[in-house]
Amino acid sequence: MMRAAEVFYHHKLAGLLTETDEGHFIFQYDELYVKDYPNQFVTFTMPVSKNSYHDKHLFPFFEGLIPEGWLLDVAKNHYKINSNDRMGLLLACCQNCIGAVSVKPLSNANE
Repeated sequence: MMRAAEVFYHHKLAGLLTETDEGHFIFQYDELYVKDYPNQFVTFTMPVSKNSYHDKHLFPFFEGLIPEGWLLDVAKNHYKINSNDRMGLLLACCQNCIGAVSVKPLSNANE
């Protein structure tokens, strides 16, 4: 089941993070964001680009947004999410992150 999230940088839509049916990940900057904010990258490892980024694992930057330790345990138990479901944890826990980036589930990813 494909899942996707909108990624915001300082409350501006920066791009779309997608987990494919095969479990691979794609990050694509939003077209308007590329045009309007070419130097405001989400992370140094993914500069603003018209090209998408692909990986077999959740990108380290997004992985770093997921809670750790006792807070991860609280999140897993509250949302009933397996700790190996990194995209599920990201979608559940990272809508109001401390810092400039937030990740919001895209409700129509399967439509």
